[in-house]
Amino acid sequence: MSRLLALVLIVASSLAMADGDKTPPLVDADWLDANLNRNDLVILDVRSGIDNGGDRSSFQKAHIPGSVYSSYTGDGWRESRDGVAGLLPPVASLERLIGGLGIGNDDTVVIVPAGTGVTDFGSAARVYWTFRVLGHDDVTILNGGFAGWQAAGMNVATGQSEQREMVGFEGTLQQDLIASLEEVEEARNSQAQLVDARPSDYFTGETQSPAAKAPGTIPGSRSLPHSDFLGQRNQAWYLNEGEITARVNQAELDPGARTIAFCNTGHWAATDWFVLSELAGFEEVALYDGSMAEWSQDSDRPLQVAKKGLGKILDFFN
Repeated sequence: MSRLLALVLIVASSLAMADGDKTPPLVDADWLDANLNRNDLVILDVRSGIDNGGDRSSFQKAHIPGSVYSSYTGDGWRESRDGVAGLLPPVASLERLIGGLGIGNDDTVVIVPAGTGVTDFGSAARVYWTFRVLGHDDVTILNGGFAGWQAAGMNVATGQSEQREMVGFEGTLQQDLIASLEEVEEARNSQAQLVDARPSDYFTGETQSPAAKAPGTIPGSRSLPHSDFLGQRNQAWYLNEGEITARVNQAELDPGARTIAFCNTGHWAATDWFVLSELAGFEEVALYDGSMAEWSQDSDRPLQVAKKGLGKILDFFN
């Protein structure tokens, strides 16, 4: 009971802080509408083919007035290296990408996903994490995305992306927000918590991602499906802050322990990272961008699967 109460207080404290001068990590359509004309505000629409929200052509048909468009899947927010998809690109590459969009170090960035399903929030959360990794903390996500903006009856624009002048953006790598393969290997024998953000059938090994070489999860991980935090209303998908305490406590997570979120390619895990780090007030949360795509490459690394017909989990080596 004390653990549950502590987490409730952490969440309440996090949300209360959002009412101050600092930009809250999650905003609604009313907040954005009230701040729409700020000169230091950049609305970054990241819709892509990964969700049902479409791509640049969908953006041109309708978007939030003044938005800048950048495809989450096509513009370089993630990259593949050594056969592993979804990795964080080099800082210099991200600096060019962000500065090329006209986003400077003094700007407040509002990231807009499609808001059309459980997966696309991960796009916004991954871009949000990227900004935080680069030391840019003045960033937020529009809850409900563009679909939520439309559901709220707000004005929309058509045509091309807002043309902003290219600027210099300088990133300072925040290494503590990134979990390396070596740290994940050590976490199995340390006090760190490993959190699997994939749906439960991936966690048990019943379903295997094409990005992974084998089914299962990293031994000792806790299951915290990203989709559990999202729900639909008025034809838009929102992150449900009211579910955070129950879901996190169900996973028996310690807010004070180093926590590492992972999935298949570091996409779904970004939602868990965002919830735990930015809303639930966990002290130290990192994202393992290599995730199962990297972990499963080496057959010497252990995997954990649920044996069918038995209510227990077994470790095995490929």
